Amino acid sequence: MEESTTSLLEREVEYYENCPGCKTDRLKQEQTGVPYKHLSFIWIVSLCTALPISSLFPFVYFMIRDFHIAKREEDIGFYAGFVGSSFMVGRALTSLFWGVVADRYGRKPIILMGIFSVVVFNTLFGLSTSFWMALSMRFLLGCFNSLLGTIRAYASEVCREEYRALALSVVSTSRGIGLIIGPAIGGFFAQPAEKYPNVFTESSIFGRFPYFLPCLIISVYSVGVLIACRWLPETLHRHGGKGNQKHDPYDMSEPCLNESGRKNNIVELEERQTHKLNLLKNWPLMSTIIVYCVFSLQEMAYSEIFSLWAVSDKKYGGLSFSSQEVGEVLAISGFGLLLFQLLLYPPVEKILGPLMVTRLSAAISIPLLSCYPYIAMLSGVVLHLVINCASILRNTLSVSLVTGLFILQNNAVPRSQRGAANGISITAMSVFKAFGPAGGGALFSWAQKRQVTNFLPGDQMVFFVLNLVQVVGLMLTFKPFLTEPRS
Repeated sequence: MEESTTSLLEREVEYYENCPGCKTDRLKQEQTGVPYKHLSFIWIVSLCTALPISSLFPFVYFMIRDFHIAKREEDIGFYAGFVGSSFMVGRALTSLFWGVVADRYGRKPIILMGIFSVVVFNTLFGLSTSFWMALSMRFLLGCFNSLLGTIRAYASEVCREEYRALALSVVSTSRGIGLIIGPAIGGFFAQPAEKYPNVFTESSIFGRFPYFLPCLIISVYSVGVLIACRWLPETLHRHGGKGNQKHDPYDMSEPCLNESGRKNNIVELEERQTHKLNLLKNWPLMSTIIVYCVFSLQEMAYSEIFSLWAVSDKKYGGLSFSSQEVGEVLAISGFGLLLFQLLLYPPVEKILGPLMVTRLSAAISIPLLSCYPYIAMLSGVVLHLVINCASILRNTLSVSLVTGLFILQNNAVPRSQRGAANGISITAMSVFKAFGPAGGGALFSWAQKRQVTNFLPGDQMVFFVLNLVQVVGLMLTFKPFLTEPRS
């Protein structure tokens, strides 16, 4: 009986010849096994959007210093925070717009445009000669960088149902790797004339623009991704023209069925009714987005603070690292994160579920961050060993947390609304993340001025505030606030 029902439904599926979404759905039905090709596209695009976000953190301290806009050394973190925040402000203003456009005109053109914006504005940022030029280039990069929300919607559509969690895990893993490799690139290749005088001279373009090389490397990678995405399959359904019925805008998530199939497919009827609901009234979606925003604020503030803390002098409670040493720490963290997400995260998520993984990751991060101020008391090999282990664990927990929220968010909406849903998510997240670098930089600058005090002196206050935000996010993952979507 079950086999005859399955055969009947398969006969009722009607694919339109000129519809790119139908072509992708037909390939999905024919394909068995892990879709490595699609996962590769998702990986390289997610990496492309993540690399420029945080690549500036290891050298932004020195860049602001060279702009001579800060009157005192303690004020450098304040101005660095604004440069870091400008990207998120731009993305917050445009993410919902690009999500709606992606739902209407397709995922592929929005992805291509976002990659092209990285090539242009990230390159110009590396050539900045003033604080205001750097601020403007980062803002424009954020305005046109529509990749994260679109690729998350794309990842949940291009793979079969059983591989959807894996595809979303690839998005968060690649993003997490990018947020680590990006600063590593910035740390290794900023100021190349000073670090590698035998290769780069002071009179070369890399000597005159000491922060251009890391931006150029990321832009060259983005050019390669832009070329590779020429073969990116589209997932949006477009039905119309002669001989085809007009496309129902609410029905782009599943293969097209004829009238008989529509009347007998109760699941599709329920999904179409769900489509008509306002996304803002979808509490499983909105509660997940709010929790995601809180953790994103903490994550971005941590990224800004960690690099500033690592390069600041020991007399202010820092580690006195060079930008290259910061890059080494972050590169090692990226390798450890890659191994965890590929080998351990899928079985852990399958056993515990995405929500429990999020809660555990948030809870373990709290005592870990509390130890950071005391790590600065170490020195030599012990310092490098401990900070590398702490950084690997911290970044692994952060990406695991975000992956669980990605899965919950995309399960809360049907495919036809995922572009807009992810647009809302990225808009809200970008607003929170815009406060992350600015707030983190201001908090760090203030903490450095209060080294002698009885209550949480110096950097202890910085990591205490980070933990407060983490505790708030953890509390919001429980009922009655967070509501899990229906399966």
